[in-house]
Amino acid sequence: MTLQTPATAPQADDRRAIRNVAVLVLTQGIAGAQLPMIFTIGGLAGQTLAPNPCWATLPISLIVLGSMLSATPLSALMQRHGRRAGFWTGTAGGTAGAVLGALGLYHASFELFLAGSFLTGMYMSAQGFFRFAAIDSASEAFRPKAVSYVMAGGLLAAISGPQLVKLTAEAMVIPFLGTYLAVIAVNLLGAVLIGFLDAPPPPRPAPGETRLPVRSRMELLRDPVIAVAITCAMVSYALMNLVMTSTPLAVVGCGFETGDAADVVTAHVLAMYAPSFVTGHIIARIGAEKVVGLGLVILAGAGAVALSGVELEQFFVALVLLGVGWNFGFIGATTMLATAYQPHERGLVQGMNDLIVFGGVTAASLSSGTLMNCSGAGVEAGWQAVNLAMLPFLVLAGASLIWLVLRPRAA
Repeated sequence: MTLQTPATAPQADDRRAIRNVAVLVLTQGIAGAQLPMIFTIGGLAGQTLAPNPCWATLPISLIVLGSMLSATPLSALMQRHGRRAGFWTGTAGGTAGAVLGALGLYHASFELFLAGSFLTGMYMSAQGFFRFAAIDSASEAFRPKAVSYVMAGGLLAAISGPQLVKLTAEAMVIPFLGTYLAVIAVNLLGAVLIGFLDAPPPPRPAPGETRLPVRSRMELLRDPVIAVAITCAMVSYALMNLVMTSTPLAVVGCGFETGDAADVVTAHVLAMYAPSFVTGHIIARIGAEKVVGLGLVILAGAGAVALSGVELEQFFVALVLLGVGWNFGFIGATTMLATAYQPHERGLVQGMNDLIVFGGVTAASLSSGTLMNCSGAGVEAGWQAVNLAMLPFLVLAGASLIWLVLRPRAA
């Protein structure tokens, strides 16, 4: 029998965290399949329904907008009533969004389809809090690993989501209608799994007990670690979304099949989550700031490969690098953020973080369709515009990270 040393054995106070991580991994893997499914076909379905091709990716943008607007109320709900209440609300939004999306396709109504996309954003926002739920009861040593393991649950979603698209996209007379019916099913399964989560709400102060002071939003944003963590998370997520949203349009527009686009998205989502098995260990070894910096460099490499050509192999390589860069940048930034606030501040900080992050992602998603379809003479010119747009934001995030690393030395 192999003995565990104190360095490798789970701490006693991490038992609840380990249980919750297991539940969150399964939920991420099953209910989370809806996001790669919808991101694969949302732009293509939007292109068939939209009165103007420049609006093709508007359904994807409204998902992100719904996620942004849901972040603060969901965070407040979870702070008061616990994580399960917030996650059940998210799956309810995902279910309602899929129903409206299916009705929009059935009635050829772009407006109904957009309304469904907006409600789907509630699930996307709730899933974003999985990473925070993983660390609520975790020890400081287990936190980066807990975040990584939960993010790794997306591997199952990365495999099953696009494959479900292949099975369902043309399964009914109306294209993509079967996919939205499958999304309803994965939401219902996810709601069942959430029932096994052991995450009570934070304890409330007893009558007469002095409440711990909570910093205002402006005070929190003036904290250097919080400000840089949010900036790097926003840039990592926004640039990933900017490129991913346009990828199916670019792949199909360059003469490849919808199945090829699904395969590229599969490779991308696998690359988003597969590194999560080691990202936490890398953070524990070299520090979150270095991992974030590495992520930004890899994102720059993804843009360079995408600009080099439009062969199918180049789409695959660029989107794989995009996924790995997002993983390092986003998980590293989440770990940085978790060190900069007190437990009684978590609801405010996490809600503010996701509001800002998904605000940037919303802007990127809205820009993606315009850059792709309306900025040049054709598909290749649009694809180049999308990838060139990454540069100034990578410079911004990189400069802020360097400032944070050098700041203590200057002080």
